[in-house]
Amino acid sequence: MTSYLLGVDVGTTAIKAAVFDTEGVEVGSHTEEYDLLTPSAGRVELEADTYPDTFARAVRGALQDTSVPQDTLVALGLSAQGETLICLDGDNQPVGRAIVWMDNRATIESEEIEAHFGRPVIAATTGQPAMDPIWPAAKILWLKRNEPELYARTAKFVLLKDYLVYRLTGRLISEDSLLCSTLLWDINTRAYWPEMLAYLGITEEQLPEIAEQGAIVGKVGEQVSAELGLPAGLPVSVGALDQACGALGIGNAVPGIFSESTGSALTSVTIAEELALDPSGRVPCFPAAIPGQYMLHTFSTGGMVMRWYRDEFCASEKQIEELCGINAYYLIDQEVAQVEPGCEGLVVLPHLQGSGPPDLDPYARGVIFGLTLAHKKQHISRAIMEGVTMVLRRMIESTERLGSDVAEIISLSGGAKSAAWCQIKADATGVPVRTLRGAESAACRGAALIAGSGVGLFESVVHVARSGVEFDRTYTPRAEHAEAYDQLFNRFVALQEAVKPLQRPVEK
Repeated sequence: MTSYLLGVDVGTTAIKAAVFDTEGVEVGSHTEEYDLLTPSAGRVELEADTYPDTFARAVRGALQDTSVPQDTLVALGLSAQGETLICLDGDNQPVGRAIVWMDNRATIESEEIEAHFGRPVIAATTGQPAMDPIWPAAKILWLKRNEPELYARTAKFVLLKDYLVYRLTGRLISEDSLLCSTLLWDINTRAYWPEMLAYLGITEEQLPEIAEQGAIVGKVGEQVSAELGLPAGLPVSVGALDQACGALGIGNAVPGIFSESTGSALTSVTIAEELALDPSGRVPCFPAAIPGQYMLHTFSTGGMVMRWYRDEFCASEKQIEELCGINAYYLIDQEVAQVEPGCEGLVVLPHLQGSGPPDLDPYARGVIFGLTLAHKKQHISRAIMEGVTMVLRRMIESTERLGSDVAEIISLSGGAKSAAWCQIKADATGVPVRTLRGAESAACRGAALIAGSGVGLFESVVHVARSGVEFDRTYTPRAEHAEAYDQLFNRFVALQEAVKPLQRPVEK
């Protein structure tokens, strides 16, 4: 009887479940979306129960769509966003809303923590070049000061994937790749950082157990098995960070490959076989999906700007999608193709929720600069794509300074579906951009593969990951656009620096 693996990716705005055979070939998938709550500037939240409810719908949908018999599933693996914090009471029930990863309310607390420890100590201990208000350490301190009643009711501070693993298995357990960006964890010892816990006033007992990435940490319980349509006793892998799973899922499992993902966030990953800390303090180092490997991993909220633009300013495109079934993003692509590179002087800084490394700045905000009466909607559409691409170019520069050779870019997530955007990335970076067939399920695939490795299906998960990769299209840089993008890049960097003083909060 054929065996199958189930991989579930818990993303920023959707949960996707996908079924794979033991060769890593996708059989089918199902996605369920949800809308984040933004009660005020800088705050991004979601009712905690939205996650397990959506998780259940995604899993049931995938099993129904694929018609895979329950008893042929051999393991479940999880991929999830990092930094999303959930507070649990003494009965492991959520207290208040989840604080989503991109929430940056804890800017003051972040600055205080950085001032106390200093960037060199933070970087050497955690692999993260600096403090960021999205890190759970800063969020915990914010809760302690600003939500004392909620804080007092909290028995456990956990990450989103930890909570879902608990719902599946009854164990509160986390893993290295997810813990790395909490600033509560030491990348050298694989244990919690005692000095940070002492500074925050919390103990290890208030945090999950720690496992290695991909470890089998339990089995699907009787009660949740009925909710999900999964067999009771199905082995559950603790999985890994979504970016780690996504990289493995597209075969980025050895040094020398550069992948970027333009989804809700813009991220990049390059694998390193040894711990690689950036002396310039720009590029973070994370544990990869495979224990013993690391990844140079930069990220920014820039990728979400296109969804925001579609939802807030593209009502006609959305209406056409509803009436005719033509995807709104495809229609935006057609508009972008009408505009020349550089958008006649229009520059967009896509930092709607702060900027991440290599230009870490929680105060960064979105900017549209250079508007004239000659500019039309399609100019703004293209300028947004170009602005996010300028961030990608900064990521590539910073990665190359650490000795990594970026000879080609593997592009995945929603941005990889846009031919216009992929060509912009190739032209603006001078590096070929390649897309993959089935890349939309890369994180699910990576989670499924490390779950399969955890139950002993593979001798080499790297071999399986790389052998199943099939390239779709290659976008070659067009030399005639190089000068325009060099000029745009210089203007982008100059504008980014020039507006910094204006984006700091006004002192009262």
